[in-house]
Amino acid sequence: MPLGLTKVAFSCASLETLQRRVDKWAEAGEIRIPTRMRPKRAAECIGGHLHYIVKHRIVGRVEILRFDERRDGRIDIVCRAKLEVVAPIPRRAHQGWRYLEEAEAPTTGDGEGDGLAALPPRLYGKLASLMLV
Repeated sequence: MPLGLTKVAFSCASLETLQRRVDKWAEAGEIRIPTRMRPKRAAECIGGHLHYIVKHRIVGRVEILRFDERRDGRIDIVCRAKLEVVAPIPRRAHQGWRYLEEAEAPTTGDGEGDGLAALPPRLYGKLASLMLV
């Protein structure tokens, strides 16, 4: 099972803002996210997902395709330019990226037909805190 990463979507106020950002960054079906350090477990991350945190909740993810060296010595996390909406789960903000085991990662879509994936992240978070979902 591939390993995932989490990253704060800096200056994103909503999932819609994050979607516009991914669309803007897209080139040939890929987006590049620069980082200073190559993850030590980079090989395990390929095929996994980069999960974005917006307002202290993981709300979306993109698939990690590879890691490329840059001329300035930094690393690009190259991802598929398709943002998948996930069932929001609480996550503290942090700098850079953090590892996320796929078993702990939120799921996408509406596998059980219960409509939860269609809820706005903030509403889902409030319902989850009340243990209603």
